[in-house]
Amino acid sequence: MREENCIFCKIANGGIPSVTLYEDEDFRVILDLGPATRGHALLLPKEHYKDLFELEDEVAQKVLVRAKRIAGRMKDALGADGMNLVQNNGEAAGQTVFHFHMHLIPRYKDDRAGILWKPGETTPEEMEEIKRLVDSQ
Repeated sequence: MREENCIFCKIANGGIPSVTLYEDEDFRVILDLGPATRGHALLLPKEHYKDLFELEDEVAQKVLVRAKRIAGRMKDALGADGMNLVQNNGEAAGQTVFHFHMHLIPRYKDDRAGILWKPGETTPEEMEEIKRLVDSQ
């Protein structure tokens, strides 16, 4: 299924030009036009899924395999010191285009990409409550 008005559907299926690092029958990996760091790319499925929760399990498995392979090649080719694989779901989580995609972000020492967060605090009681809620689903 593809959505006619989805920009990522158009890019993933070749309707809008992009710099493509990888393509197969299911996915296209393109360079991001607003990169967090040098080499920042997006892994896009060619079929439309709004977010992780709409992905079929088979597609979800393929995503991680492709991400591992391509991110490894990128890390080596670009001399990156690390890699972030970032995948946002929902506006509150930072998703701005509602077509599932994964960011492959090469990291370099002192690059200031700002993807990390300050660890918060929790209590054993809160952790048990969260576990109880999740287990009840």
